[in-house]
Amino acid sequence: MHFGASPGLFRQAQILRNNPTPAEAKLWKYLRKNQTKFRIRRQHPIYKFIADFYCHRLRLIIEVDGGIHEDTETKIADDERSEILYGFGLHIIRFSNEQVLFDIDSVLSEIAFTIDKLKYLPLMV
Repeated sequence: MHFGASPGLFRQAQILRNNPTPAEAKLWKYLRKNQTKFRIRRQHPIYKFIADFYCHRLRLIIEVDGGIHEDTETKIADDERSEILYGFGLHIIRFSNEQVLFDIDSVLSEIAFTIDKLKYLPLMV
């Protein structure tokens, strides 16, 4: 479930959970308490990374990206990170802060669509 994440990464994830961005806090209101019918964790350590939101059963990572993710170097790093995570058999969907803050209905629709698509995959143990 954590793919060898280090103890330091768990500490960093706890700090991030205690200090969410406005977009993460807004999305969490809709994802918490199994509202999607699947348990979703926030700021979840995976390998060398921290996923904004993670559903182990579906192997789904949901990322909420701020403006820095528009930077060319950051985009390259995001692509490299995604390739590593895909190698673990994980699925990733990304949204911008603006999408979450100003178009939450579309974000939730896309998440629901993705969950519907993934829920028939074999169970993760």
